[in-house]
Amino acid sequence: MSPITITALIIFAVTYVLMLAFQKIRPHITVASALIFVVLGVIASVNPNLFGEGFFAVGDGSYSYSVANALSEIDWNIIMMIAGTMGTVYLFIESKMPQLMSDILISKMPNVKWVVVALSLFAGIVSAFVDNVATVLMIAPVALAFCKKLNISPVPSIICIAISSNLQGAATLVGDTTSILLAKAANLDFSDFFVHDGHVGMFWVVQAGAVVSAFIILFMFRKDKDKIVFEGKTKVEDKFPTFLLVGTVLALIAVSFIPYKDAAAEGQFYKPDITNGIICIAFFLIGAVRELLIKKNKEIVKNAFKEIDYYTIVLLTGLFVVIGGISSAGVIDVIGDTIASLGAGSPFVVYTIIVWMSVILSAFIDNIPYTATMLSIVPVIASGIGMNPIPLYYGLLCGATLGGNLTPIGASANITSIGILRKEGYEVKATTFMKYGVPFTFAAVITGYLLIWLIWA
Repeated sequence: MSPITITALIIFAVTYVLMLAFQKIRPHITVASALIFVVLGVIASVNPNLFGEGFFAVGDGSYSYSVANALSEIDWNIIMMIAGTMGTVYLFIESKMPQLMSDILISKMPNVKWVVVALSLFAGIVSAFVDNVATVLMIAPVALAFCKKLNISPVPSIICIAISSNLQGAATLVGDTTSILLAKAANLDFSDFFVHDGHVGMFWVVQAGAVVSAFIILFMFRKDKDKIVFEGKTKVEDKFPTFLLVGTVLALIAVSFIPYKDAAAEGQFYKPDITNGIICIAFFLIGAVRELLIKKNKEIVKNAFKEIDYYTIVLLTGLFVVIGGISSAGVIDVIGDTIASLGAGSPFVVYTIIVWMSVILSAFIDNIPYTATMLSIVPVIASGIGMNPIPLYYGLLCGATLGGNLTPIGASANITSIGILRKEGYEVKATTFMKYGVPFTFAAVITGYLLIWLIWA
């Protein structure tokens, strides 16, 4: 490896260690790391021999990473999708429609065991189209309410809601940030998650995992047969936010049939790269303007903008620039070649390594930066062993999304659920969380791992 490649690899490793050690300032860390790569790029263009002749050599060329290059690495479509969807979800939550949907669901269930399964499955369905954290915030209060009525601990049921929401985040393009990142990297549209090149899409793989994991939940709650006393449904006075959320999903489905420029045939109409982002932002702004001008509710609009996850947006922005920097320095090629060599050139072994490495790492580190990094490495690995990258992409999504369910710190939804329980006076130990998370995760991952390979091999 050249000196600049080794330097970039060290900077990247230090960045990850610092993000793991100081989770509250991760966006600051990625932005600082991004600035280092840009500064190195500026030095390389002004004085390529500053650190010695050949320091900036990369393969047959040299390291080049200007400010313009760094800005071009930022995926504004993803940033806009995250911001717009989170804003609309907040309006949806405030309308109390999720609580009504949960109430209807609970009213049909005979006992606690089936309520937990129903809430978990319902959380999963919602999470396929809504951010995982938002899903937990919507449905956890319902679980708390019925547990208080029965005077039982809400810990198991809320843990199951959190891990179910993480599972379904991989089902659709808008289900989770990792899915959005994958769609961009693999050039997938909304419909590809259902049917992709004549094959069963990721949505159905996830549903198979959900069915298998539902049996795990049923087994774990097999003794909870207390009857449910239902006292009434939540009243929803404003259904417009629901229409906004449904409209966002339908619009994303509609434009998914229009290709991007890179995939369009000569002379064929194509959509701009930021189309999905514009759709998500537009529906949110429609809701915000309605609240502001028609309902005269400035407070909810202010809160909606506050609820947008700027932490994740800044984190991703810095990370996009960092990944562009290490790619220019040749690090991506080195990592890809290493994984390919570990798999001894066997597509199945490489696929297995990616899936289970993703499960283990995502249990301890944030799956967003990990996924963003690996999505740049997957095509290098696939090219090196001469295989279709799609099963590797899907295997990565399966492992990275579900691996977070192994530990209470592995996913934002888990951390959120633990925080909700702490406010209610329940301290959740890691062993308690893993009692439910580990069997659920392995049941879902093994199902997805086998199905993805069988479908795409």
